[in-house]
Amino acid sequence: QVQLVESGGGLVQAGGSLRLSCAASGRTFSMYAMGWFRQAPGKEREFVAAMSRNGGRTYYSDSVKGRFTFSRDNAKNTVYLQMNSLKHEDTAIYYCAAGQVYYSDSYIYTAEEYDYWGQGTQVTVSS
Repeated sequence: QVQLVESGGGLVQAGGSLRLSCAASGRTFSMYAMGWFRQAPGKEREFVAAMSRNGGRTYYSDSVKGRFTFSRDNAKNTVYLQMNSLKHEDTAIYYCAAGQVYYSDSYIYTAEEYDYWGQGTQVTVSS
């Protein structure tokens, strides 16, 4: 069982930055590939970024590539999403997710394959 708690959301002006954190409980955090998703009002949940168990591989959606950076600290059981050059269209609730994978360099980019989800943190970008 893994519990995920996101933090770091808030209100920021367009062009600004925020760093989201996702703290995970449990001793087996390093067994999980991690991901970030977001959901804007009236829209479906959208993939943002994924990272392998060992942190060596990352994958980003085209909409955030070059602006967002995903990192993880297995010693702290925490992952981070550094978001720069924020746009109004980045406004959404951001969720982190954990999915158990066998290979250390595997990541997951489909929501259905994730096993655990956080409660979400609101990010609002004013234009």
